[in-house]
Amino acid sequence: MFLKIRRIQASWIRRVIYPLLVAGLGGYAGLGNLYAGITNSFDLSDSLVPAAEIHHGGPDRDGIPAIDRPVFITAGEADFLRDDNAVLGIDRNGMRKAYPVRILNYHEIVNDRFGRDSIVVSYCPLCGTGMAFVAAVDGTVHRFGVSGLLYNNDVLLYDRETDSLWSQLMKQAISGPLRGSRLQQIAMSHTRWGDWRRRHPDTRVLSMDTGFNRDYRRSPYAGYEQSDSLYFPMRSAVDPRYHPKERVIGLTINGASKAYPFAELSRTDGEMSDRFAGQDLRIHFDAEDRTGRVLSADGSELPTTIGYWFAWQAFHPDSRVYTAP
Repeated sequence: MFLKIRRIQASWIRRVIYPLLVAGLGGYAGLGNLYAGITNSFDLSDSLVPAAEIHHGGPDRDGIPAIDRPVFITAGEADFLRDDNAVLGIDRNGMRKAYPVRILNYHEIVNDRFGRDSIVVSYCPLCGTGMAFVAAVDGTVHRFGVSGLLYNNDVLLYDRETDSLWSQLMKQAISGPLRGSRLQQIAMSHTRWGDWRRRHPDTRVLSMDTGFNRDYRRSPYAGYEQSDSLYFPMRSAVDPRYHPKERVIGLTINGASKAYPFAELSRTDGEMSDRFAGQDLRIHFDAEDRTGRVLSADGSELPTTIGYWFAWQAFHPDSRVYTAP
């Protein structure tokens, strides 16, 4: 009976609450964009994942608009941020930039540049995953938008040059002319504003001057992180070892994956060594700011993904999982 009630609750959230939520996110683009075709005009005939498991999230493509002309301000000017607000931070080519999650909740993608490098910053509110990639594929720079489709509750990006669909967590094009191509993930911090600002006082900050009328001071996903419910079906059952929204640091090296759950890292002193996929690693965990980093033997930061346990496990079913002694 309990499982039946849970299924009814999940179905109600998926069919009623989430469409209302995304309607609010995309409403400024016009109600005519909602439910404008189950595939949003993307060709899924050659998809690397079952097309039946790709779900329409609500808005049409670009109903959740990517930020293509980001405006940045100084740390001192970012008075809309509190120290405990979540940000994604990138330190690259001598430039430091912070992307407030309260803005990314409404846009999910920022097309940006770090000197000579074109970078796409992506955030999936349903998976809690922030990931940044080099936007060039085989020497061609691409601009990305929000497709309005999801796979395993994770955002599917699309590039505007070829209309190929890209899975954020797979880091790969799953359909279209670039099917099978991969994106190069770069190191990015997923932390709190106070921590990022202390480490990088010269950082620039994505401004709320995005060109769109959104209430960035309000979270459209309030309560979601604490709930064990998901909005859309998953390809497989959620591993019950941890709460579905337990945060993990996910790492992939040479095709092998490992997850470091915050619940396990909280039982350490925050500094630990590990050996995985033939490499010596150093893991730094900051319990206060709810973040962590993985460094290689030479001290360089490796690209990792901080997100919800259910999402990491769904895309990396064979992932090893760190348990504290």
